[in-house]
Amino acid sequence: QVQLVESGGGLVQAGDSLRLSCAASGRTFGMGWFRQAIGKEREFVAAVSWSGGSIGYVDSVKGRFTISRDNAKNTMYLRMNSLKPEDAAVYYCAAEATLSTPTAVVTTAGNYDYWGQGTQVTVSS
Repeated sequence: QVQLVESGGGLVQAGDSLRLSCAASGRTFGMGWFRQAIGKEREFVAAVSWSGGSIGYVDSVKGRFTISRDNAKNTMYLRMNSLKPEDAAVYYCAAEATLSTPTAVVTTAGNYDYWGQGTQVTVSS
């Protein structure tokens, strides 16, 4: 069983930046970030393939967020720039236990096997 630990969340003002990290205790394959705001369902934010060569984003964060991973460190990152109040949520990282496709970008929560506990991002206007 692989453990995922998120870090980097916090309280920022609109327009500020944050970098989230997700450290895995072992090897993982496709990875992604999801978020859940109060009163809303969990939504896909960004995902990166095992190789790092394929990336996907939800439209609302394109051009502002950047996902990346360092397989040597078993760590995934989410750089969030130009944060908006509507980005406020608990951010969760997720990972596949098995390799689906080396270039696959997994956007569906149900396809992930491991989940972190979440890190809170609060954006004040």
